Order: sequence, then C-alpha cells, then structure tokens
Amino acid sequence: MSYSESKTRKYTDFTIDDVKDYIHKFRKAILDSKYIISKNENRKENIDFIEDYKIDTKKEKEILLSIQYNDFCYAVDNEKKEFAYEKLYIFCKCQKLDFWGTLEDVDIYIKINMTKTRRGDDYIIIVSFHKRNKPIKYLFK
Repeated sequence: MSYSESKTRKYTDFTIDDVKDYIHKFRKAILDSKYIISKNENRKENIDFIEDYKIDTKKEKEILLSIQYNDFCYAVDNEKKEFAYEKLYIFCKCQKLDFWGTLEDVDIYIKINMTKTRRGDDYIIIVSFHKRNKPIKYLFK
C-alpha cells in the first residue's frame, strides 16, 4: 500500500448540534446492544486496556453512554480502501478507573465507526478503546 492510499483526512467542520445528533444515534445503538469493541490481533491495545482496568460489559456501556459532545476531537476517513466512504469519530473521555486496586483518572481514546446493518439499523464498531497515547485536541473545549 502506498502512502497516498493510507493517508486520511482530518475533519473538524462540525457544529455542536452535529455532534449531539451523532451521539444521540450512537447512544441508541449502545442501549440496543448493537455494538462491538474490536478485540482482534490488530487491537491488542484495546484488549490490554480492558484487562488492565478490569472493564466488564456493564462498565463498557457506562463509559460509552457517558460520552458528551465536548469529548469530541475530530473525525477521519477510514484507512481501509474498501471503506473509504466511512468517517470515524474520535472522542477522548476522562474516566476514573480501577487499576489493580488504585483509582486513576484515565483519558480514554475512543474511535467509533457507525455503520449500517443490512436492515438499515445503526451498528457501532468501537475501533479504538484504550488509554490515550498521543496528544489530543478537543473541538469544543
């Protein structure tokens, strides 16, 4: 793959209402359990984070449902050529988590792909769900 194929564009031309509308659809899909957190061999960081902080399904949903418009950072094009039409939304959520008996304030980097099922329902793929590992700028903070 050449560099030009993997280069993604960053989008910040959103209003607060745009992000609130997105979050509304996102929350409905989460409440309907129409989501998955990627835990494949390419997403070891997600797996390690979930294990290190003992995040069960209940805590997962709690974190995801607590996302607010001011946690939004930006959106990017999907890096995968066959899904280049998709926009992935990036949020960073600060959450108090238990790290082996010690409570820590953790910035959680959350990259979301909202797609549709064949029936037309929203379905959420949480591509990234781990401790923030790079500087981030919030769009509305």
